[in-house]
Amino acid sequence: MRKTKFKVSRPKREMKIKEYTVCGYFTGHPRGFGFVTPDGAEGKAPGEVKDIFIPRSHVNSAMHKDYVEVQILPGGGRRPEGRITKIIKRGTTELVGTYQADLLGDRVVPDNVKYDREVLISRKNRNQPEVRDGDKVVVSFLDYGTKNTPPYGVIVENLGPGDAPGVDILAVARAMDIPMEFPDKVLAAAARTPEEVTEADVAGREDFRSWQIVTIDGPDAKDLDDAVSLTKTESGYTLGVHIADVSHYVVESSAMDKEALLRGTSVYLADRVIPMLPERLSNGICSLNAGTDRLTLSCVMEFDLSGKIVDHRIVKSVIRVGERMSYPDVRAILEDDAPALKERYKDYVDLFFRMLELSKLLKKRRERRGAIDFDFPEAKIIVDSSGHPTDIVAEEENCATRIIEEFMLAANETVAEEFCRRDMPFVYRIHEEPDVEKVDHVLALIRQAGGHVKTAKARIQPKEVRAALEEIKGRPEERMISRLMLRSMQQARYSPDCAGHFGLAAKYYCHFTSPIRRYPDLQIHRIITDVLDGRMTPEKERHYRSIMSSVAERSSVTERQAVECERETVKLKMTQFMAERIGESFTGVISGTTDWGIYVELPNTVEGLVRISAMEGDQFYYNEAEHAVVGSYTGVVYRLGDEVRVKMKAADITARTIDFELDGPAEDRA
Repeated sequence: MRKTKFKVSRPKREMKIKEYTVCGYFTGHPRGFGFVTPDGAEGKAPGEVKDIFIPRSHVNSAMHKDYVEVQILPGGGRRPEGRITKIIKRGTTELVGTYQADLLGDRVVPDNVKYDREVLISRKNRNQPEVRDGDKVVVSFLDYGTKNTPPYGVIVENLGPGDAPGVDILAVARAMDIPMEFPDKVLAAAARTPEEVTEADVAGREDFRSWQIVTIDGPDAKDLDDAVSLTKTESGYTLGVHIADVSHYVVESSAMDKEALLRGTSVYLADRVIPMLPERLSNGICSLNAGTDRLTLSCVMEFDLSGKIVDHRIVKSVIRVGERMSYPDVRAILEDDAPALKERYKDYVDLFFRMLELSKLLKKRRERRGAIDFDFPEAKIIVDSSGHPTDIVAEEENCATRIIEEFMLAANETVAEEFCRRDMPFVYRIHEEPDVEKVDHVLALIRQAGGHVKTAKARIQPKEVRAALEEIKGRPEERMISRLMLRSMQQARYSPDCAGHFGLAAKYYCHFTSPIRRYPDLQIHRIITDVLDGRMTPEKERHYRSIMSSVAERSSVTERQAVECERETVKLKMTQFMAERIGESFTGVISGTTDWGIYVELPNTVEGLVRISAMEGDQFYYNEAEHAVVGSYTGVVYRLGDEVRVKMKAADITARTIDFELDGPAEDRA
């Protein structure tokens, strides 16, 4: 008999599905089969059909990302099966891959394993006589092939040898259509931008150059677009958030502006930054470098002694930053009583402690209204001069990062509220209410972990989510359940509508504080400036309203694109790092359970899979109701949050996957 705590939950056989046709996007799989997500499937309730399985024999030359017509095949089962009958629109015109030349002929093997077919390159269409075996290349399709014939293409760009420094990350960025080089006309426009602020620029601005102002950023940051000041009186605090006035230099519809909108955001990768604006602006005249005059838009806020905002003003200004501070140095001053740093920055020490005091008050007020804080460590990849990963560090939030976070949140909310009340055309940052069923799924896990939470109602409030997360604070499974809760949330996006931000429990919110690296911030700076200068005519207001939806949509798309690129390059470097540690043992925490295995996260944030098929000592199965992998005979249970000992087994750098194997219980480690 099986000695197990759980019953195996078997899904009931569904009714036979009638044969019919739907359209949707095809997602490929390395083994040749795939899935089609039908139109309108997004947002359907759990249990509804979300995708259609396409066997390899029925793919019919479709490729990953293609928009296709699918004939649903008759029959029953957990998931409907289909046959692709028509490719309505190709989703890919170019691929990035590795060029190979041998007895089988010239071909390109796609880097993205979801494209399972090699692209043949005819000698006359190679187009790059200098291309060599192993080079990373961009291939453009000439013929997509058929079910029985391979696709053909022409090499349009050679990125360089696959093992050359930086080419691997360049290939990822190029594959995701991240613009790499600025057009000549944009660089020419940037070259005409002044290097210093002139007296004419200062005219009509409030002069804050005598104020005690600092920037606080990461040690390696070069595009410094926010600075802060703070004074305290008997009645409260005066906080100044001073943001680079990029709109003064990037004129609407200019070559630089069009390129900035195309890019939408700067992209921060392991070994480089792909900026939204040319370096002459992002690291020069628009960067709030210490000791130089810079043009800014300032949000000056008055708070009472409890941290409640009582007044504010938004003005065009000129500032001169006194010190360029780093997060580690400010943290050391505030938490470590660092004598050398305190002496070096003695004129600013009191300022930092005032900032810490106000930031704590602001955080408390946010917590009381129900703001949800997902405090996850971020992976910082340390690479050498050749791009080789030498270490991976989990960067935790600290008092210095929290100071800047609280001050930027306050400015973003204040600016959004003013312009929403003015009913001006604007770009807001919105976060809609989550799907109640998805949240309730996570609440069930919290109850299993011993938390006292109720089932979600028809609508859930941020305070309820926050209270639920408080129930598991300090428990081993806290981080994992918090991640599941985060995944149950809607994705934040940009919108011309002031719809509020669920996660922040904020009625008004926008992105005002980073115009060097985010286009929405630059766009609303123009609107703010036109209002402040009295230039917001009815005609101009109509113009802004006519473009806000497209600006918001484009900004949301480029943001998702950048996040995906950043995530993929981190996975790439993590895989490279772990590939050199085959056979080494680590202690980690179970971060996910599925019917194919358990995911284990190491302290440095690296995550790998222990496959059920490779788990020894029992016949293991996945208990979906309990989110656990269970031994059928021994009753051994692996749950979310459990600490386990694993050994590094394999790394697939092309697929960016890491495989672990269990190495005995964590308590047995030496």
